[in-house]
Amino acid sequence: MYMLTPEQLLEVAKKVHQNLTVSELVEQAIARGEGLLLDNGALSVTTGRYTGRSPNDKFVVDTPALHADIDWGNNKPCTPENFNRLYNRVLAYMQNREIFVFDGIAGADAKHQVNVRFINEFAWQNLFVHQLFIRPEGQAGAPDFQVICMPGFKAIPKLDGTNSEAFIILNLEQNLVLIGGTHYAGEMKKSIFTLMNYLLPRKGILSMHCSANVGAKGDSALFFGLSGTGKTTLSADPQRRLIGDDEHGWTDDGIFNIEGGCYAKAIRLSKENEPQIWNAIRFGTVVENVVVNEETRVADYDSDELTENTRAGYPVDYIPDVVIPGVAGHPKTIVFLTADAFGVLPPVSKLNKEQAIYHFLSGYTSKLAGTERGITEPQTTFSTCFGAPFLPLSPLVYAKLLGEKMEKHGTNVFLINTGWSGGPYGVGKRMSIPYTRAMVTAAIEGLLDNVEYELDRVFNVYVPTSCPGVPSEILNPRNTWADKTAYDKQASNLAGRFAQNFSKFSGYLHSEVAAAGPMAGMD
Repeated sequence: MYMLTPEQLLEVAKKVHQNLTVSELVEQAIARGEGLLLDNGALSVTTGRYTGRSPNDKFVVDTPALHADIDWGNNKPCTPENFNRLYNRVLAYMQNREIFVFDGIAGADAKHQVNVRFINEFAWQNLFVHQLFIRPEGQAGAPDFQVICMPGFKAIPKLDGTNSEAFIILNLEQNLVLIGGTHYAGEMKKSIFTLMNYLLPRKGILSMHCSANVGAKGDSALFFGLSGTGKTTLSADPQRRLIGDDEHGWTDDGIFNIEGGCYAKAIRLSKENEPQIWNAIRFGTVVENVVVNEETRVADYDSDELTENTRAGYPVDYIPDVVIPGVAGHPKTIVFLTADAFGVLPPVSKLNKEQAIYHFLSGYTSKLAGTERGITEPQTTFSTCFGAPFLPLSPLVYAKLLGEKMEKHGTNVFLINTGWSGGPYGVGKRMSIPYTRAMVTAAIEGLLDNVEYELDRVFNVYVPTSCPGVPSEILNPRNTWADKTAYDKQASNLAGRFAQNFSKFSGYLHSEVAAAGPMAGMD
């Protein structure tokens, strides 16, 4: 099928607003009734039915040239015929409509940049990508990749081969993404991340779903974790400089931010606990699905009336003393973040290389309410490499690269549980942010290098007996439970879930990695 060139695509529309400024995009969004201004100047919008990602509606076009590369156990195929049909129907939808175009960049490392063009139906979504991706200095280069996002266009499943009215389809051969039926802006962001997860490992670069910061001595740190585990919050540290909050690459030279902005969770946001994020919500920031008092224009960050997955999208330089461009040296420390709703994982533990690969491939957390459609309370999940929905290649590709780079650069790895303590979800309490921050600080500043450790015989990890700023009694999770028998049962149950999940990698890994996981079985 003949695909229109980037220039021809724009000729389809009635009117094109190309590379507008932040002020112009805000003006357009307000004039078009797409949102309203908050008292702090941020643009507040709602996304209707879709308030999170829709993984069942995401596809990769299956072509002969790409078929062998894609992990089809983790990615849904779309036929070229279905894609072409949808492509033509989306083009027809664009006719006689105003569109907004932003030419941005993915990748802060100049040697590994991808020029991305976003074509949007809504001004506010164009503002979102303007703030989330890197803004070129001067005239943008020709687009390497294009994202067409038309939320008002709804697919017909029987005709288009989709699962619903919503669709996110990556055509890696044609360098094109089609998005429709969903207003959730995060789909654009994660489509580009999926693209980079395809391109970078093929160049020997580890692409990572993680945040990153760097200390005064140049000691960079990575924070892996799924949505809701604290990745954004914990990397926004006043004592360190932020590199990026969500997506990075690790080259032979060091690490780099894939994006130019942050997409922070706003539920229960407080100025006291998260001052950097709080102060970043200002003019130019897009606030999604936060309940707002329309008279005072004050946001109620504690309300989950619309969703738990409330968000704020802003440029990375809204955070003070951020690293621009977002590049740094090899990481000294890696932190795996998990939010354990069972309340049994140790709050902090140190991992060797084999344990790190095990937990990287496991990617355990409790999926929190609102991050995906249909999730209303925490659910146990294993998301390979802490980002399975965004991995087009085999997870073993990413795990191999991680192990090689850790070993080469002597990187320390810690597993930190930001979830529950003293009991499971509904009984225990979520680990306090100040305690979690203290554990993170101790890990990345080397304060846990010379303390005494004890082996957790269930989870097969080494737990420090002391940590500055944290009561010693909470470091052993069993101590925090009133009912020790109930703890033992829950711990054994979770250990069994780890083993069951990891069995899919049997025969593909060294025995040392398989033996590095939890030891107990499911009751």
